Amino acid sequence: MTDYILLIAIGLMILSAILPGKLSYRKMIGAFGWITFGAHWAYQPIHYMEIYDYFNVFLTIMIACFCLMMAYSMIDEYRSNTLPVANLDITSMVTSATAIGSFFYFPFAQLPSLNYWIIAGVTDNITWLLGSLGYEVTQDSWNLISYNGYTVEIILACTAIESIALFCGLIASVRAPASKLFQAFMVSVPVIYILNIFRDVFVIIAYGEQWFGAESFEIAHHMIAKMGSAVALFVIGYAVLKILPQLFDLIDGLVSLSRFRLKDIIDKIAGNR
Repeated sequence: MTDYILLIAIGLMILSAILPGKLSYRKMIGAFGWITFGAHWAYQPIHYMEIYDYFNVFLTIMIACFCLMMAYSMIDEYRSNTLPVANLDITSMVTSATAIGSFFYFPFAQLPSLNYWIIAGVTDNITWLLGSLGYEVTQDSWNLISYNGYTVEIILACTAIESIALFCGLIASVRAPASKLFQAFMVSVPVIYILNIFRDVFVIIAYGEQWFGAESFEIAHHMIAKMGSAVALFVIGYAVLKILPQLFDLIDGLVSLSRFRLKDIIDKIAGNR
């Protein structure tokens, strides 16, 4: 059921992004896309609670709230036929970036052949790097790596495909010379992939050698690795912004839109009391 919801959401957002001209019904199509996309993300915390990954519980809840904010904003723009932030069509720009990013990500999540290909490839890279660093590990299966009797399963989240898709969506949604787009791609996507391999290697070593005791995997993966990833993505994002300053208009406009909508919602709640 959630797969169908996801496909509908992506389809609606892609349709909203590719329709020609400034058509008012693009806003309603996009709004329905964001609503269904939000429903998909609102279901995800159940999975992360089962594996005690509370960081992603919080993250997916915030994404679901963001989706609803985008839907609310597009519906309001459709009704009023005005743009609330410096006459910039931020909602359409963000919808386009999200549609492109989803197009890069969800085939790997939904198609078994692509899912197997990327996970198996990352597993092979991790095993090779661990061996090159002198660690005696065994690859028990296409996605299982054991070290010192502790086994780690490589899943889709271990491939960094989410971050890669995010940057692909942002870069592809910007109008800029091809050389600049290529530079932005090279300082983001390959770098993210390589850093992610080192992140996975760190988690396996920390878990296999029990650096943090019985909670080694949880501390290494859920805390240290995630914080490190956040710092790395911030630095990479800054580098991409230096190459594509047009992205700053999108980000600044999105922040302004979020503030405007939050104030609007608070004012309406206060007015109803």
